[in-house]
Amino acid sequence: MLLPDLAEKIIAEVRQFLQEDIIVANTCGVIIASTDAGRIGSFHEGALICIKNKEKLIITREDQSRLQGVKAGINLPIFFKGETVGVIGITGNPDKISPFAEIIRKLTELFISESYFAEQLDWQARALEGFMFDWLQAKEWDPAFKERAHLLKINLAVDRQVSIAEFRQNSQLLHRDLWNRILSWKEAGPHDILIRWGNNRIVLLAGASSAQKENLIREKVTRFHRFLENLLAAEVSMGTGKPLPPFSLSESFMQAERALKIAKERGTIIFDQDLTIEMIFDDLSPETKKDFVERTIGTFMNEQDLMVTLKELFRQNHSLKNTAEALHIHINTLHYRLKKISDLSGLYTSNLNDLMKLFIAVKLLDEGTKKQLKYP
Repeated sequence: MLLPDLAEKIIAEVRQFLQEDIIVANTCGVIIASTDAGRIGSFHEGALICIKNKEKLIITREDQSRLQGVKAGINLPIFFKGETVGVIGITGNPDKISPFAEIIRKLTELFISESYFAEQLDWQARALEGFMFDWLQAKEWDPAFKERAHLLKINLAVDRQVSIAEFRQNSQLLHRDLWNRILSWKEAGPHDILIRWGNNRIVLLAGASSAQKENLIREKVTRFHRFLENLLAAEVSMGTGKPLPPFSLSESFMQAERALKIAKERGTIIFDQDLTIEMIFDDLSPETKKDFVERTIGTFMNEQDLMVTLKELFRQNHSLKNTAEALHIHINTLHYRLKKISDLSGLYTSNLNDLMKLFIAVKLLDEGTKKQLKYP
């Protein structure tokens, strides 16, 4: 069925090529769009005849007196998938507009076809996003869930590896043409699924069969990350979970989200299996992190020279010589600063246990600064 919104778009498209008055009527012969707003909603007998006969109808000035609601011109049936879905009418001298009639019909049918497939693409994107959400929440798969998977052509027997890509909110992701290009990624396998996730995320569910080696899947995900950055011409952060059975999709998704947090700080791609100390940080509450920072470096974290010195010491793998050189200070100045850190905090950089506490505190402070957490 041809709806008024689409009919108005057809009028706007055809109007770019033809300046005559144009109408679009539905299969009941009612005008649903027109360059003459006063004709919208009125009955057009010529359109109804055109629908019934499924062929072009030329309306003369003489016909205006015997047919209801018509004007001299040409009416053309609009076909979609072999069915008549409406009529487009062009008002004017038939001899003058006839040469353009078939072109206008083809243009109209092409526009309807493109609009239909664009809507199908949008529907599929929404359906996949909704299914993905339910998949993450489901504790068991009922027949309705399995039927949805079947309709969406999702194989629930394949292991999955979740990757979440995120980019700036002002990107053009929701543009249909761009999303279509993302979906046409040439390396996507038969069991790979791409899902639009919110306004600025894409989820890749990579099919991971037991026959595939982990490094091959990793390389493929890395290439997808590079593909997105090139296509969007923007920095893309991506977190990737482990390949897991389909019942454990939510676990792989949580791993991908954890990895994405780190990836956003570094502007790159992070695989969850590469995370170590970050896993511990992710499980700590903000309150615990703040308390730990306060108990360890809280007495001197606002003294810039001491913090810069401590961070450089870690960057130089505890080499005092390299730290002093990197800071352009005398070695005695470095010893003085380290002693001051110990005096203020009670923690000694020469003690491995204390050094670990200081290292974790600095990491947590950096993380809190990036997230704009307030420390005393």
